[in-house]
Amino acid sequence: MVSKMVTVINATGLHLRPAGILCQEAMRFKSNVFFRYEEGEANAKSVLSILGACVKRGDQIEIVCEGEDEQEALRSIVEAIKTGLGE
Repeated sequence: MVSKMVTVINATGLHLRPAGILCQEAMRFKSNVFFRYEEGEANAKSVLSILGACVKRGDQIEIVCEGEDEQEALRSIVEAIKTGLGE
């Protein structure tokens, strides 16, 4: 299992469009991918779980990946969040 803290930079946080992009990115990998935030955990392979986290701009989340391609998954997902998830 690997993890890394990252700050959400999207102006409106993880609303539907960036949540969808994050979910698509996580689905590319075999590893389990989730994130921890102040209120709990969210499955990064579920748009509804991501939206339910209510992550806002400036919030820090911990991306956690566990599985055979965990290193690659972590690197890719952290980079996607750092670059604004397409926004």
